[in-house]
Amino acid sequence: MTSSHRPARTLLASSLIVALILPGAAFSKTPIATGSGGAVATISEPASKAAMTILNQGGNAIDAAVAAAATLGVTDPFSCGIGGGGFMMIYLAKDKRVITIDHRETAPASFAPTTFQENGKEIDFEQAVASGLSVGVPGTVRGWHEALDRYGSMSFKQVLAPAISVASKGFQLNENFNHLVDQRKERFALFPATAALYLKDGKPLPVGATLRNPDLAKAYREIANGGVKAFYSGKMARAIVEAVNHPPVAKGVNVRSGDMTLADLSNYEARLRQPVHSSYRGYDIYGMGLPSSGGITVAAALNILEGYDLKAMPKEKAEHLYLEASRLAFADRNAYLADPEFVEAPTAGLLNKGYAAKRRELINPNQSGGQPLPAGDPYAFQQDQSVPLRPAASKSKLLSESAHTTHLTVSDKDGNIVSYTYTIEDWGGSGITVPGYGFLLNNEMTDFEFTGPAPNVPEAGKRPRSSMSPTLGFKDGKPAFSVGSPGGATIITTVLQTLVNYLDLGMTMDQAINAPRLSERNGKGTQIEPGFAGSAQARALGQYGQRWGDTEEIGAANALVFNPDGTVTAVSEGQRHGAGSALVQKSAH
Repeated sequence: MTSSHRPARTLLASSLIVALILPGAAFSKTPIATGSGGAVATISEPASKAAMTILNQGGNAIDAAVAAAATLGVTDPFSCGIGGGGFMMIYLAKDKRVITIDHRETAPASFAPTTFQENGKEIDFEQAVASGLSVGVPGTVRGWHEALDRYGSMSFKQVLAPAISVASKGFQLNENFNHLVDQRKERFALFPATAALYLKDGKPLPVGATLRNPDLAKAYREIANGGVKAFYSGKMARAIVEAVNHPPVAKGVNVRSGDMTLADLSNYEARLRQPVHSSYRGYDIYGMGLPSSGGITVAAALNILEGYDLKAMPKEKAEHLYLEASRLAFADRNAYLADPEFVEAPTAGLLNKGYAAKRRELINPNQSGGQPLPAGDPYAFQQDQSVPLRPAASKSKLLSESAHTTHLTVSDKDGNIVSYTYTIEDWGGSGITVPGYGFLLNNEMTDFEFTGPAPNVPEAGKRPRSSMSPTLGFKDGKPAFSVGSPGGATIITTVLQTLVNYLDLGMTMDQAINAPRLSERNGKGTQIEPGFAGSAQARALGQYGQRWGDTEEIGAANALVFNPDGTVTAVSEGQRHGAGSALVQKSAH
């Protein structure tokens, strides 16, 4: 059941603030801006400025996205950086096609399904995180190279220049940065190179202090001069391998070591993959395919919701149905999805509208069961003769997946768009800073399930399942919006809820992003942000049997909306993560 409903939104907020952004112009931080030319939304003002600098120099959206991402590696180092990986979605306006670049980290060749077990039992999760064992082969630099080489117009030297400047000159620390360091000060204290950057006498650097990272500037300069090989071979590669295999720890500290080789680094490859394509309310929705579970899970939930006229319902009933659809989609996500080079997932069946209708029958529109649901059987809807076997679905369980990632989105004057999510996993990743190079290494291997049988167990060369969900929406063949978020497994629910808010509940995009977030992932309670439980909205949903569990801040979303009048509106967080930064090249008048 599709409808031709289309939100008519040219301006997105009653208190719209826009800034004229031209070469040499002053920037003022604002989470929303409407205008023409290029646009960018990130969580960091220096990162948004970096993207705008590149656009103003004639670069395209791909060039600007890499510039913003590199700068986020300086200003948001606990969420992302060259020690991690990600998923980049690109829309090429001239060709009218969507491309995705998977540069997710891979397991070293030493990995096996029992890597995170001792004596037949799972090792302690926190000990696994803060160790060399948790570090996957980083994919970020290879992903940037593929994007620039295939679709960009500038060199590494040009696009890394803004980030090198920020790392060299420094940036002022805000309350959010101080808070994040405080959350991880015990882990950072384990590793002297990390403590030297972010701690003073064991405590976070104070708000207002200027943080410089000359070692990261050096790493970027080496990549700028030597290209992708500067990271995956030579001195930097040796430093990475040494840090993984012999973690540089404080006196008296012991952490688990990894087993990564120079061959693991030099053999790393990014993948160009087909996007997940689905439809909803007359929109074409493009998401990220496996090994990200984001695109499939968002599409599966939307397919279930498409059978309801949400906009005609009371808000609390529509939100109840959103939570129940998400519960069902996550039951299947947890059971079937993993790296497509290792697991034959029933993707076609999971995306089938008939399968969604069958799953919809399990929803009580007036009452939640409040308990985890079993996975369904998508194989009857697979319509794929190449899948001869029907493996048993693994027991659905709610895995611990970090909520700490970053998302950015950029468009240019020619209509090219980038929606990009990348990460080092937990706040501060493994906690290990590569000595002499100033970047933190990921703990992405803890995204695997520690025991099986399950699709997402560790294997040599395998990419752990992700929830990253960069998303593009089109209407009548033309770009309508770009959206994405950090937040671990809550990425999926953040993107899904934002789409429901925007497409069904009549919210503007800034309202959709800033609304209270509810993350139902087939657990025993829906995760909510602090302060929500006592609200009128929570009480209304409670009448449907919904149960709550507090969690940390859920994501920090960014979006672009391509308005009917030809303008573009960039939207970032209004409050979360210290508020975001949205910029346009030329303001609307």
